[in-house]
Amino acid sequence: MQRALVLLFLAWTCFLFFSAIGLFTSGFLLMRVELANHSSCSDTLTSSLQRTRVPLGSCWLPSRFPKAVLIIIDALKFEFAQYDPSRQEPRPYENKLKFLHQLASQQPRHARLYRFRADPPTTTMQRIKGLTTGSLPTFIDAGSNFASYAIQEDNLIWQLAQNGKRVVFMGDDTWDGLFPQAFFSSYFFPSFNVKDLHTVDDGIMQHLYQTAVDGSEWDLLIAHFLGVDHCGHKHGPDHPEMAKKLSQMDEMLRSLVDHLANDTLLLVAGDHGMTGTGDHGGDSEEEVNAALFVYSKATLFQSPPPQEPQAVLQVNLVPTLALLLGVPIPYSNIGEVMDDLFAIDSDAASSVLAQLAAYSINARQVDRFLRSYALAAQDISSEKLQRLQDLFAVTTEEHERVLAWTDSPGLPQLERLRSQFRRYLQEARAVCAESWARFHPVRMVAGCALLTSSCLLCYVASRVAASLNFPYRHLLWYPLLWGVAGASVLGLAHLSGWAATDLVLLSSWGAAASQLGFFWHFWARWARSSNAASAHLLFGSPSLKSRLRAGLAPAFPLGILVLRCGAMLSDSFVVAEAQVAPFLLVSLVVLLMLRLQWRDRLLEGSPSSWRLLGLLALILICARLSGLFRQCREETPSCHSSLLLAPLSSLQDPQAKNLYYVLCLVTLGALAGGMRYWLRHYGNLNCPSGPVLFVRWGFPLLALCIGGYWAVTSGAEEALIKLHAWVQLALAAFPRGIFALVAVGLLLLLWDPVTVTVRDSREPPQVMGPPIVSPSSQAELLHVIPQLYRRMQESLRSRLDEAKAGGGATVVAYGLGSVYSAALLISLALLGFLFMTLHSERLSLAFLLLFVEAFALLWMHACAVALSSSSSQADPFTVPWYALVAWTLAAAQFFYATGHQPVFPAIHWNAAFVGFHQGHNTTLLPALL
Repeated sequence: MQRALVLLFLAWTCFLFFSAIGLFTSGFLLMRVELANHSSCSDTLTSSLQRTRVPLGSCWLPSRFPKAVLIIIDALKFEFAQYDPSRQEPRPYENKLKFLHQLASQQPRHARLYRFRADPPTTTMQRIKGLTTGSLPTFIDAGSNFASYAIQEDNLIWQLAQNGKRVVFMGDDTWDGLFPQAFFSSYFFPSFNVKDLHTVDDGIMQHLYQTAVDGSEWDLLIAHFLGVDHCGHKHGPDHPEMAKKLSQMDEMLRSLVDHLANDTLLLVAGDHGMTGTGDHGGDSEEEVNAALFVYSKATLFQSPPPQEPQAVLQVNLVPTLALLLGVPIPYSNIGEVMDDLFAIDSDAASSVLAQLAAYSINARQVDRFLRSYALAAQDISSEKLQRLQDLFAVTTEEHERVLAWTDSPGLPQLERLRSQFRRYLQEARAVCAESWARFHPVRMVAGCALLTSSCLLCYVASRVAASLNFPYRHLLWYPLLWGVAGASVLGLAHLSGWAATDLVLLSSWGAAASQLGFFWHFWARWARSSNAASAHLLFGSPSLKSRLRAGLAPAFPLGILVLRCGAMLSDSFVVAEAQVAPFLLVSLVVLLMLRLQWRDRLLEGSPSSWRLLGLLALILICARLSGLFRQCREETPSCHSSLLLAPLSSLQDPQAKNLYYVLCLVTLGALAGGMRYWLRHYGNLNCPSGPVLFVRWGFPLLALCIGGYWAVTSGAEEALIKLHAWVQLALAAFPRGIFALVAVGLLLLLWDPVTVTVRDSREPPQVMGPPIVSPSSQAELLHVIPQLYRRMQESLRSRLDEAKAGGGATVVAYGLGSVYSAALLISLALLGFLFMTLHSERLSLAFLLLFVEAFALLWMHACAVALSSSSSQADPFTVPWYALVAWTLAAAQFFYATGHQPVFPAIHWNAAFVGFHQGHNTTLLPALL
């Protein structure tokens, strides 16, 4: 019964933390409301004068092109498409798309290059959503990049299909999840394996040219290439493989243009850019700055190109392409038409009138959406909405007057009217972007408060409740009753219409009420125990005195912990957390040394003092060297990510590659050998159990598999292609063998975690390692760990009788002193081998630093405990706060020191395909990896 109560109590505390985090995220990660409305040709979004001019087969505006080809080159940043002939020695990604430059320079009225500005988050699924709906995703949508759901909003693909247009797609299978059964014909290829540079691109080119020639089978042809994006993830942009992939795209575009008809519009676009390490997902300039190239064999532009390429928002492509193809603009679009593509006459006034026709339709569609959205969501400011409606009314009325004039209006007046339409559309988009990026500060503050009180509750329950003789039923049942009552009150208020609530708010309310019940019941028992009779029981107990003193002891480590929590409220400290965490760790360790010196625990010249100083120096060295493996955030442009994060395959110098590979193997051997030496030294390898046998034979086998896997992945791309069959086998066999061995080791450890051997001292040991404990009485043995050694107790009883009779028998236990740490160390070593497999090869050096620093922290803690217990009555089995805080700071330190950052571009996509280079059928396993 007691075990069940303990488990229920732990489950309740988990519920408290999850409720607090859920309440915070509900105010921090907001989603916009998606409307189910769809546009149709019957909608009256044009003036009566314009309606008479729309020919049959077009909606709202006469179509300019009967067909269009949209080529999406994933991660085509603007610098990839720009051509600079002045560069004598271009980098691998520069000046490779020569054909685009050739078209733009030789046919300036037919082709033009734009800066294609993406809206964050710059993940592929969100960019596809923006390119087809014309709306803005919020950051909460970024998680959907791992599991794409069908788009329910009105979108360009749906509009084309509803109006009799045939859409043919080939490439990234993400589109299949977003638009199921929406294409007239499709060729999908697996896209999530970022290590595969060629499958999707080669598959597209098998069908692209033949489909382009047979124009009778399609009205819009979409091809989504992934090789450039995957090359960036695998090698980075500044790599010879990127030069080859961009050159391949250049040849593809050259051949495609030869197959296009004269009445076909070609659009070449990048959905986002990439950082200097080849990643994306955030909002840095490198990630949002993509390229858009527009071309047609018919004349497109009436004006010469500008000196600098014009910047165009990605959502602007949706209304532009819809009107050019003669279909309605999607209902939720907030993009602005690209007016250059609607100037169809050499006469300036006639061109501006044609642009105003497109702007008028665009503005009416956006105004209709804003009115519908304001009624459905009510999160747009009424004042801003009214100001937009006033601006829209004035602009459309003036446009109606211009259309009603019999004489031709002057060009300045037309241009002023065009500027008013632009201003309205840009302000409408800004209002939507501001509304969809708002936070709910009340929920965020309440979530933080609930999280803080949950931490306080855990502290009280662990430090004080046992001393007050609190049974778990009192710690559990009263809070549960209070929580159910609080949630019921809010639920009844919701049902009666007094208050609006949701599941997150309901669970948070119940969690807060249960906490209030806990603290109320705790305070009542504390007050009752404060009388004179209880005072002697409480404060006369040495154990309780030591507990109360221990409660006052953690002032300085908890102060550092509070400082770290407070730093989370500063954006500058959040960005610089990779430097803050090791600084606070070193400060804590130095303060520990100063406290020992202040209390005269460090004796001059003693071995313990020198040992502590040596451990301090080791921690300082590890903290310093860990900075060599950090990845920079996009908010720090002056920072440069460590070159050690890149895989060995990115190195061009064979000698440097071989040197690093040998160094990684030495690191791997040091970790495996060091673990075995430590366990053997403390006697934990004497037990003939499953975990011990696995350490002896499984650790070397794991090291061998990891070394073999590194040898395969560090090879050049050309070498891997030549040895295709063997490489495919090794890329799957080695990692899966590692996964299996790690799983077997953890299961064996879970089945039999105790690695202690008990023997009669008169028997030959037949093992290596010193005896850790040689107990001479049953009382001494019971004092150490009573529940784990019933076997030793039984054996000791008989041997003590023999000793009294003159036999001199004693019992020796091998590995007793490290019984807990040995099991923990074996499990951590297994996880370390797993993580080294999922990271790039040179990060094994960071894992070596991790284990060395952890060893130094634990040894320093052991020395400090020994020094403190030798001169006081401190309980050596009580873990002090400075050890917990130091371990927490070290964990944060090595999160950054293994190449991670809490931002989208720093996600290690490659880890999802270690051992599964052909891809996955589900998203659970790759997300777990």
